[in-house]
Amino acid sequence: MVHGQEVTNGDHPRKGSTKLLRSPRHNLSRRHKPKSKVFSPFVRGLSWGVGFMGTILLSASLGTAIAVYTPIAQLVLPFLPAPLGSLATDGLRQLGTYSLGRPVNVLVMGVDRVEGTENPEAEFNGRSDTILLVRFEPEQGQVNMLSIPRDSQVRIPNVGITKINEANAYGGGQLAAQVVSDALNGVAVDRYVRLTTDTFKELVDAVGGVNVFVPADMQYTDQTQGLEINLEKGWQVLDGEQAEQFVRFRQDQYGDIGRVQRQQILLKALREKIQSPAIIPRLPALIGLVREHIDTNLTWEEMLALMNFSRQLEPENFQMVMLPGRFSDVGEYNRSYWIISDQGKNQVMTEFFAVESPVWSAPGENGTLTNNVRIAIQNASGSPGMARQVSEFLQTQGFTNIYLSSDYPDRLEQTQVIAQQGNVSGANQLLANLGTGRVEASSIGEIESDFTIRVGQDWLEQSQESFVSN
Repeated sequence: MVHGQEVTNGDHPRKGSTKLLRSPRHNLSRRHKPKSKVFSPFVRGLSWGVGFMGTILLSASLGTAIAVYTPIAQLVLPFLPAPLGSLATDGLRQLGTYSLGRPVNVLVMGVDRVEGTENPEAEFNGRSDTILLVRFEPEQGQVNMLSIPRDSQVRIPNVGITKINEANAYGGGQLAAQVVSDALNGVAVDRYVRLTTDTFKELVDAVGGVNVFVPADMQYTDQTQGLEINLEKGWQVLDGEQAEQFVRFRQDQYGDIGRVQRQQILLKALREKIQSPAIIPRLPALIGLVREHIDTNLTWEEMLALMNFSRQLEPENFQMVMLPGRFSDVGEYNRSYWIISDQGKNQVMTEFFAVESPVWSAPGENGTLTNNVRIAIQNASGSPGMARQVSEFLQTQGFTNIYLSSDYPDRLEQTQVIAQQGNVSGANQLLANLGTGRVEASSIGEIESDFTIRVGQDWLEQSQESFVSN
């Protein structure tokens, strides 16, 4: 914890107080402070800090980067005018006085803006288009992010069985935090952040666009929503409107789950963009977005603590996973749902959020690797037959539940072992069997797999070397 007086808050969805940090002067507010008070510190010279945190929080509204690392203070200070630079230097000293003393879970929601309301907070009470639970782990120096599909079936108090994206509309951030906690084995939800989803286009434009691989042609028109999607397959720099099209496209076999996967792809693209020094002259526009489009019960001091922690992270210390489950069958319910897998949920909450499973775990859960795990293999090497070769190799290692998927449309230099269901420990064990590649701690592979292997050119090189040596 930060040295000083202990700070508590009673808004946690579970009983008891939540202790995030210690501050010499302030207590945590029960609700989002007026914007003039929350953001007054950056007016006094912390523009570098707000630019960093604001970019993180805003990008999280579409599954993008609540914990992206960039040494923004050191980059910005030399470019600021002398008076502002002096104030920012004071802010840098202030930043160093705050740190996380225990793991912190933040619920991030991108919400549909409610129009025509005079209450500034009420405009954030729409349905949640994007729902993320982010865990900051100071002892391990790691951030874990769980993407929760908006169609996930849950029980909302005094409402009944419905989709999780309706919780914020019924009771705001506090009810949404309670519903997420109830659905995920009682996980602590310490704070929440709400952002309007219409911010996304502005955010991408503000950073100068993002470099994204579009895996297939995307064409779709919906006159009722004023939506027209027209993206070509391949690597592209997407502006804000195109990036929104990339996320909103649902005309594939995976519907909303494919949308969640593309959110994670955009997260990585935006992270790379933010890490570039080219972001410096774009900070004023980002700061303006923060002031207009964020609602949170995080205090400024807690933001400083999260910034101080986040700027020390390495990219490999940022892990993502999607809440495991299945699509509801036709006629199973009166509407379509994402049915949460109890076994998958228990594994993710144990490995990513240190929440013990309420039920006995079967062998093969919680980080172990069994021979019957479901492995999808995609050829991304550019050379025919590599997926089948990897399949045959894994069968010699005793794995029995393997299937070949269609070739990945982009060519990869390095093989990826994707922990589709969040079993990162098992992915590392599988990687050791392969002898090459890297683990991808995200859920961007085949939906129905436990692990997806995208075979890169390094596997081809390794097999050629093995052939020569033999």
